[in-house]
This record gives sequence, structure tokens and C-alpha cells, in this order.
Amino acid sequence: MLSRRRFASAVALGALAPGWVRAQGERTVTDSVGRRVQLPARVERVYAAGPPASIVLFAMAPDKVLGWTSPFRPDERPFVPARYADLPTLGRLTGRGNTANVEVVLAAKPDLIFDYGSTSPTFASLADRVQEQTGIPYLLIDGAFDRIPDAFRLLGGIIGSEAQGVQWARYCADMLGDVRTRVARVPEAKRPRVYYGRGPSGLQTGLSGSINMECIERVGALNVAAELGQGGLVQVSVEQVLRWAPEVIVTTDPNFFASVRRDPAWQSLPAVRERRVHLAPGLPFGWIDSPPSVNRLIGLHWLGRILHPQVFTEPLRPIVRDFYTRAYHQTPSEAQLDALLATDRT
Repeated sequence: MLSRRRFASAVALGALAPGWVRAQGERTVTDSVGRRVQLPARVERVYAAGPPASIVLFAMAPDKVLGWTSPFRPDERPFVPARYADLPTLGRLTGRGNTANVEVVLAAKPDLIFDYGSTSPTFASLADRVQEQTGIPYLLIDGAFDRIPDAFRLLGGIIGSEAQGVQWARYCADMLGDVRTRVARVPEAKRPRVYYGRGPSGLQTGLSGSINMECIERVGALNVAAELGQGGLVQVSVEQVLRWAPEVIVTTDPNFFASVRRDPAWQSLPAVRERRVHLAPGLPFGWIDSPPSVNRLIGLHWLGRILHPQVFTEPLRPIVRDFYTRAYHQTPSEAQLDALLATDRT
């Protein structure tokens, strides 16, 4: 057990994450859905169940990452140190196209399986099932945008990376708070109407409150698809987008970005006429929603400068350099920064 003095010091530093206690060489951990899980005293080998979990774990404790859910593409690899990019591909347990199985998990010999994101009953049931089949502790941590600092603090305490967890929690809380303060200074009447176009045709978008729209809505954009209700992703028609007449279009698809100005069907849109169609950077991970993890934080500043340049006035380059150094453990070169921040407007 911790002495009273050490316990007080840990609490003061924020190092004791809520939800876990020590007990004679092992710990009982309560995850974000209330599941109580027994963990070994030390956690050194962590299996990330999906891409969001991989990125959170890599940002905070890269040497505890056992492998990736999918291999890095050639254009992604240069943004992370080679020793991490070369880790094996283990597949994913959660999300679309899950490619891992019990044998893969057991062969990796993890001390812990960790998932980050949705806390719906479906994911809680999967955690119970995999834990029962493998005998390996499985924790599910809430991936909501507002809970990013809590997630780092909790995971850091669980895997023995308390200091890193606290540092990341403070960094994320400061960034989220700064963005919130800036956006609050923008009058409602000056917040642009934005369409988020996904896929090569640009005709997939996110409904209000969807995980795909968190970045865009958090920076005070008015989601033109909000009238369709709440939920996830939805297919729309060109006619719907024309009726919405967005002032800004944001996309993550280079094919749609390249074609939108040449396609006569889109020519009458204010965003196209005024050259306010923007392609979000996506290396090594997306800045908007793919995957929905801590990689999206830098997307807040990028979007802020597009939508509200009057309050996001500082140069973006130093902020990107700092974020990439923290999150990906390698400072990007000037050429890499040039490529990330190249002119993105049609």
C-alpha cells in the first residue's frame, strides 16, 4: 500500500487515476463502463484493440505498443521513428473489418488489451467475451472528445506511465480549453455553414453529434447536415448539398478535392465559387476523424484558422511541429511541415 505521504503526493500531482487501486502485487481496475478487472502489478505489453487505442497508447507510452492494427503506408512511415513503424501488424479486434482473432492476441502475449472509443453495450460485451476467451485483462476507456484528458490520466495510471499520463492530460486540457475560449468569442452570426464531404464523390457526411463531426462542430462551425438529425455517417445527394449552400467545404478525400471545382454539378455552391474548399492533412493519421483519437487535436487548430482567422491568429507551423513531436516521437522536417501545410484551398 502507498504511505500516507506518498498517497498525498500522488493525488497532488494527479498521478493516481480514478478507477484503480493497488492490492498486494495486483490491482483491481474499473474501466469507463464500470467493469472491474484484475491487472498484474506491472503492465509492459499492451495490445491495442483498434486504431484509436493504438494512437493514444503510442502517444503516451510507445515502448509498450506491441504492434499496429494495420501497416503504415509508404507516405505515413516517415512521420514516426522507424523502430515503431516496423512493429508487426496484429490486426484489430473492434470496428469495421476486424482482422484479429484469439490466436493472434494470445501469440502477442500482452499483459493488457485496451480499447478506446465507444462505451456502448456492444463494445462492453466484446470486452467481456475476449477477456473470457483469452484470460487477458481487457479495459474499455471512453473516447469522447471532452474526456481525452481523463483517458490519458486513467491509462497512464493503469500501465505505469503516470507522469506521461498527467503531462498529456494537461496538454490536452489546455488545448481544448484554449480552442473553446477562442470559439466563444465568435458571434453566432459569423460562424460559417460547413459541409463535410467524405469519399471520392464527397457525398458522405456526418450527422449532428456524430463522432465524425466532433472536430468541425467543436470549432463553432454550423453543420449544414444537422437538419437530417443526429447519428453517424449518411449518404446525401448533390441536390441536398446545393440546397444547403455551404459557405465552406471540408474534405479528407484528395479525389473529391481534386474534382470538385471541375464538376459542373458543384459550381453554383458559395464554397466552390469563393474557393473555400479545404483538404485536411492526413499524415500519418487524419486531422478530422480518421481514426477518431488524439490525432484530431491538431485538426482543431487547423480548422480554427480556416473558419475563424480573426481569433486563431498565431502561425500554425510551430503548433503542428510541437504536436507531432509529442504525439509521434519525432520532430517533422521542414519539408514535411511544408507538405502538411501546403495550400489546401481549391
